Formats: sequence, C-alpha cells, structure tokens
Amino acid sequence: MIVYFSGTGNSRFAAKMIASHIGDKVVDAGTFIKQNRRAELRSERPWVFAAPTYAWQLPRIFADFIRRGSFDGSRTAYFVMTCGSEIGNAATKIKELCWEKGFAYHGVLPVVMPENYIAMFRVPGPDEAFGIIEKAMPLLQRGIECIRQGRAFPDVKAGFADRLRSAINPLFYSMFVKTKKFHAIDTCTGCGKCVRDCPMNNISISDRKPRWGSACTHCMACICGCPEEAIEYGKRSRGKPRYQCREYEE
Repeated sequence: MIVYFSGTGNSRFAAKMIASHIGDKVVDAGTFIKQNRRAELRSERPWVFAAPTYAWQLPRIFADFIRRGSFDGSRTAYFVMTCGSEIGNAATKIKELCWEKGFAYHGVLPVVMPENYIAMFRVPGPDEAFGIIEKAMPLLQRGIECIRQGRAFPDVKAGFADRLRSAINPLFYSMFVKTKKFHAIDTCTGCGKCVRDCPMNNISISDRKPRWGSACTHCMACICGCPEEAIEYGKRSRGKPRYQCREYEE
C-alpha cells in the first residue's frame, strides 16, 4: 500500500505513479490528518510512504500520522521523499521511526521535483516544472523496480553538510513556520478552497476573507491552490508562479 502526504501534489504524483506500476492501492494521509483520525490500515504488500521534505526531514505531521497509526500486515517499509534539491540526513530519523513502529527499513528514495516553497524559495514556471518532473520519472521507475523485486532502495550517503541541514529542523520550525505573513488580497472571492485544502484546519473565513490560526505546517496548499492567486506570504511570494503538480497519468 502506498500512503502519501502532499501539499501541492509532488508526493501525490510519485505515489500514484508507484501505485499504477505495481498495481497497489494508494491512500491520502491528508484525509486522516484533516479529520484528526487515526489510521487503521492493513497491507500484505510492502508499505510505501511518500511525502515532501520539510527542512531536510519528513514533515512532522506525516511522521506523527505514522507514529499514531496502525499499519498491520507487511513489516517492510519504503520511503519516498520529494524535494527541491536534497533530503539531508532524513534517513536517520526515518530509521528511528521504523524501529519504533516495528518496520523493516528498506531505504529512502530522494526525488527532485519542482520547488513549491513559495514562502522562501524561487518557484519554477510551468514549462520548467514539466521538465523537472520528466527528469524525475526514470529515478521513480528505478525505485519501482526495487519495490517489485523486494530490494532496498540504494543507500543515501549523508555527509557533514547533510547532517547539519537536518539538525537545524527544530530551529527552522520555531523561526520560520509562522502564519502571520499569510494574507488575502482584494482579488480574493472568499470561495473557501483554502479552508478545504488546509490539512491542519487552520484557516477560517471571516468577512469573506481567509484568516489563519497558529497551527500551520507550511505545506503551501492554500497559497498555491488559490484559484485567484489571491493569497500572498508577505512580500516573498509576490510575482512568483503558483505551483501545483499535475495528476499522474500513464
């Protein structure tokens, strides 16, 4: 079973590609997270967990989802992490999570996909994003072959810089994962899509405009999914493309 979490679609794309090629079921963890519902899942085939990279680690809400959930049947676990450039030393924490859950760790596959972190980084336009996705597909295919054959993903070597990047994860969350800079501009129609898309139930509509609470994971689902491109993050998002990964199609 392939279980994924995704804010703008990169990890959904990877999950659905894997599911399509190995003929397995795909489950959106975001539905459980939004409903504050504990997962109770069973699979006789290997577990494949797909998620984005947040500050060179698994997203906290996805790691907590796995930690809280019940995953019966197979004890083999693969991890696929989509990223803008690298995953740092994320494998170390993933191994600890696998030990905690009784999974046999079968590796992590870093897959470079278009950057979506509009609050901080440059985001590619549609043509560039398409090219990045096309380049990622052979690597995903090699990962699929590993799963099919029951082999672990190739080991990801983490150097000093990788260990340092992942070590700053707590600092990154405490200093940068804030909501006060999110705001809606005049083109906002109050449609409520951002409310529906937020996995943390952190957005409400007041006076026909969205308002953000404090429980945010910076998944960028609200700002990148707005049909009017009416959400900004301070000045950092101005003029940047809003990135949404297309649905996977064979």
